[in-house]
Amino acid sequence: MSGTKIRVALVDDQPLFSAGLKMILRSQPDLDLVGEATDGEQAVALAAEVGPDVMLMDIRMPVMDGITATRRITDSTGQTKVIVLTTIQHDEAVVRAIQAGAGGFLTKDATPEFLLAAIRTVHSGHAVMAPSVTNELLRDYTTPSAANSSVLEPLSARERDVFMLAARGLANGEIAASLVLSDATVKTHIGSILSKLTLKNRIQLVAFAYQNRLIG
Repeated sequence: MSGTKIRVALVDDQPLFSAGLKMILRSQPDLDLVGEATDGEQAVALAAEVGPDVMLMDIRMPVMDGITATRRITDSTGQTKVIVLTTIQHDEAVVRAIQAGAGGFLTKDATPEFLLAAIRTVHSGHAVMAPSVTNELLRDYTTPSAANSSVLEPLSARERDVFMLAARGLANGEIAASLVLSDATVKTHIGSILSKLTLKNRIQLVAFAYQNRLIG
């Protein structure tokens, strides 16, 4: 069992909140809490030292904020996926964290069930932010350029189809059904799209689409 556990690290400077999270994480047989930090600088060192699968990252912390730490961690390793923690959903800092490479975000009033599902979802390679919330945030906080479909030139015709559906928040299964493809083929296309457009995850894909006015 230990070999299959999801290795989780926690970064937050609020002791009471951290204590509650630790109790939740330690209650799960498939999760292993492998480290803690109280600021972004410690988080970067922790990621390098223990290489957790998922890191829960507060945004506002002393020494180094969670956004800077997220960028450094995701730039240096593809192993650790970051979920940012925030007190409110409608927050420009959340978008900046996503642009830094975070795999999603949770509000600090999320239920334990949602927290645990989010960790497992991000570990599996998917985003935890609901498409409706993603779209609202990006509409308000990204700065779009003029409509620029030429940015999709590196993609094949089929990849462009997959891109547009993924940008609207569709899951792999929904994309597969829409385009009459297998889930595995859609997953392969998504990986190729992210690589060709130099994006880290599906949430960055959505931000890319908004910034280039490919969706609105």
